[in-house]
Amino acid sequence: MTLIVKKFGGTSIGDISRIKTAALRVKETYDQGHEVLVVVSAMSGFTNTISKYCADMSPMFDAREYDAVVSSGEQVTAGLMVVALQDLGVDSRSWAGWQIPIKTDGEHSNARIIDIDGTELEKRMARGEIPVVTGFQGLGPDNRITTLGRGGSDLTAVAMAATLGAERCDIYTDVPGIYKADPKIVPFAKRLQKISFEEMLEMSILGAKVLHYKSVALAMRMGVSVQVLSSFENVPGTLLVGQDYMLEKDTINGIVLSANESKITLLGVKDEPGTVAAIFSPLAGAGIEVGMIVQDVSKDGRITDVTFTVELSNLEKAEKLLTAAQPKIGFDKFIADPNVVKISVVGGAMQTNTSFAQIMFDALAEKGINIQAISTSEIKISVLVSGKFAELSVRTLHTAYGLDMVKNE
Repeated sequence: MTLIVKKFGGTSIGDISRIKTAALRVKETYDQGHEVLVVVSAMSGFTNTISKYCADMSPMFDAREYDAVVSSGEQVTAGLMVVALQDLGVDSRSWAGWQIPIKTDGEHSNARIIDIDGTELEKRMARGEIPVVTGFQGLGPDNRITTLGRGGSDLTAVAMAATLGAERCDIYTDVPGIYKADPKIVPFAKRLQKISFEEMLEMSILGAKVLHYKSVALAMRMGVSVQVLSSFENVPGTLLVGQDYMLEKDTINGIVLSANESKITLLGVKDEPGTVAAIFSPLAGAGIEVGMIVQDVSKDGRITDVTFTVELSNLEKAEKLLTAAQPKIGFDKFIADPNVVKISVVGGAMQTNTSFAQIMFDALAEKGINIQAISTSEIKISVLVSGKFAELSVRTLHTAYGLDMVKNE
């Protein structure tokens, strides 16, 4: 027998009927002769609701108690999933992260998995039991419950698959796989049968919401086979594969839109050593990630302008930090623009075909879409454009790369 890990996200188990449907999916795999381990998220919207309870109770809440509160959602769904499986005649038992245990560091609300003891779970599965594990949580060094941050349940599933030597980790979502573009923007976008870990990692970091980048990075590092499937449609999903697959494909595998962007421009910055470090040091200290960076050429060798992006949710915080540091940095003016989006084109073909960048620039120019910033890597190009051109940019590039003509197989 081989082990299959199945992870169900919040929308997949958003109510009782959906939990019952998910349980049928689990039983189907179990009846095929596989060992099965299930990882569950909280029901859709549950974590947001109880997070707000904490904020309403006190804006300065204790992070340790916050983790105790928000981890309860997964415990509810784990128990309900077991009840559904038992009703189908399947032997099953729920497991909280601390019971296994899934050991983490002490960084509450963003903990990192240190070790998993799968001994007891292996014994249970060997005698036909299906463990249902709470995603998103673990046990810190002080024996307190910790949570793993965004994408934590995906991370739990991949980590369990790696620890137990699973044949595959199936991630069930509300979409039937990975698409070359958001099907809500491009209805005829192609669903991919396969995509490389490297391409999926880039797409996740750039804003694709199907998988969190931490889980993709862990799967790639640990050699875990991952498949993305729909909870609602019985159709083939998308399989994440190694780099060899990427190098065989002379195409673009993703056009990603990230609306959680803002642009900051500092005018009149001194063009001298140490100034750029002075700009980004307070942001790094506050945990604010900087995306694209553009520095204008200094005409007189003394004064320049620096433009960069941060997540929209961090814009207000970044402004306060940089305003406080203005005497040290020495800029003349702070300009914030929250009305921007990042459009990224991802594909292994960029390693061997230099024309893909020019196609992007020409296509956007033809539609009158001004590029405000550019960043690149070996397999992606990202541009910053005005938010009003968000969907037009995606559709334009989908056409420019010839993807409109490619149908789902």
